[in-house]
Amino acid sequence: QVQLVESGGGLVQAGDSLRLSCAPSGRTVSTYAMGWFRQAPGKEREFVAAMRWSGSRTVYGDSVRGRFTISRDNAKNTVYLQMNSLKPEDTAVYYCVADRDAAIPINYGLRFIWDYWGQGTQVTVSS
Repeated sequence: QVQLVESGGGLVQAGDSLRLSCAPSGRTVSTYAMGWFRQAPGKEREFVAAMRWSGSRTVYGDSVRGRFTISRDNAKNTVYLQMNSLKPEDTAVYYCVADRDAAIPINYGLRFIWDYWGQGTQVTVSS
């Protein structure tokens, strides 16, 4: 079993940067595809980013492409989401996800595709 623990959320101002971390426990996820989703109040959970286990391929949601960067340090068994130029509409609970397959799932934007979910970390961006 894998438990995903997110950290790094907080309150920032528009234009600021923030880096989220996801540190799995229970077993290594160095061979898993990893990703991030987010959910804003009253909205559907939204795909943010995903990365192949090797880091050789990444995909991003349209609303964050060019501002957010997903990365991983397999030696530390940690995944990161670097968020730059934050906007108030980025306010949401951010969830780390993992899939047992090494490759990014074909339907990566679908919530039920991912095998493991963290509890989430709140990011609030004030205007």
